[in-house]
Amino acid sequence: QVQPVESGGGLVQAGGSLRLSCASSGRFFTGYIMGWFRQAPGKEREFVAARGWIGSTVYYADSVKGRFTISRDYFKVDLQMNSLKPEDTAVYYCAAARSSSLVTTTAAYDYWGQGTQVTVSS
Repeated sequence: QVQPVESGGGLVQAGGSLRLSCASSGRFFTGYIMGWFRQAPGKEREFVAARGWIGSTVYYADSVKGRFTISRDYFKVDLQMNSLKPEDTAVYYCAAARSSSLVTTTAAYDYWGQGTQVTVSS
């Protein structure tokens, strides 16, 4: 089975950029829908972005559209985050779904990473 492992979080000033990466410590992500979610303190985990297999469609939450880009290859899934805002501060999770279509709910994803902290200072 796949086992997502995130990396790349950290502290950045508002307006800055970070790139998160997600690799699998088990099987490759081939055939899985890959998504990024985030959870801020005291809030529910929310959808950020999802992508099907290479060359397929992508979907973004309205709050990150135009600022974040999800990309993937055979070995990893990245989330490029530009123009970061303090409200982007959260723990970011990578997840894999055994689905034939893009899904945006946490319940639809089967495998989750441990998360990586992103903190954006004002």
